[in-house]
Amino acid sequence: MRQVHLNKINKPIFLLGDAKDILKNIEGNSIDFILTSPPYDNLRDYKGFSFNFKEIAQELFRILKNGGVMVWIVGDSVINGSESLSSFYQAIYFKEIGFKIHDTMIYQKNNFSNPSKTRYHQIFEYMFVISKGNPKTFNPIIDRKNIYAGYTSLGENTTRKRDGGFTKQKKRVIKEFGMRYNIWKGNTSGQENMCKSIKHPATFPLWLARDHIKSWSNEGDIVLDPFMGSGTTGVACKELNRKFIGCEVEASYLEIAKERIKNFKFKGK
Repeated sequence: MRQVHLNKINKPIFLLGDAKDILKNIEGNSIDFILTSPPYDNLRDYKGFSFNFKEIAQELFRILKNGGVMVWIVGDSVINGSESLSSFYQAIYFKEIGFKIHDTMIYQKNNFSNPSKTRYHQIFEYMFVISKGNPKTFNPIIDRKNIYAGYTSLGENTTRKRDGGFTKQKKRVIKEFGMRYNIWKGNTSGQENMCKSIKHPATFPLWLARDHIKSWSNEGDIVLDPFMGSGTTGVACKELNRKFIGCEVEASYLEIAKERIKNFKFKGK
């Protein structure tokens, strides 16, 4: 496989093959942001291709820029009545090879796929925000409604200075919206129909990809999805003016992703 050159990207790059092989051909310290939902446990069939997590993790560390961020969206399957905890093993390994676990976020769905009679229904996945050094970019999403908007904060805050003295901070008016928390709740009611329509078993919502890309990257940045699937990350990149690279082991999914990204229409057009 040829070396992937990223100095002049003017359209999405689609790479067919096993991620562990493809990533080796991407130059080091070249990717600004990685967003992906990898295969986990025994839930997805990739026609004989094995998911070599450790080898892939090492390559992701190599190609991510210093200060870059990766969002790793993953869940755990229940095997013989016990959760696999693969997500935690992966997070620990990321830390062992040099990444920082910057935040452990939760993607809370409004439905569940596998009801159980012996445990509470699971409606979330982990979103590990992993950085190579300290994140260079954070554009917080300000959409959390403040119930006390317009009120003045009570009392004056006193802050201790380095020399031992104190300084008073003035009262402030509470703004209408505050920064979103790290549990993201989303409507997934139409997600099952979307999975069926594009013939892929594990798409995540466009809003989720969009909001992470907004948060951890800037316009013109290079965004990678090493397990592209149906191309949701690429669609969000097109909408937000990011340069996209997608890897996919299954040719039919790669073609679906190409068509989705090509046919995406901006709002208002």
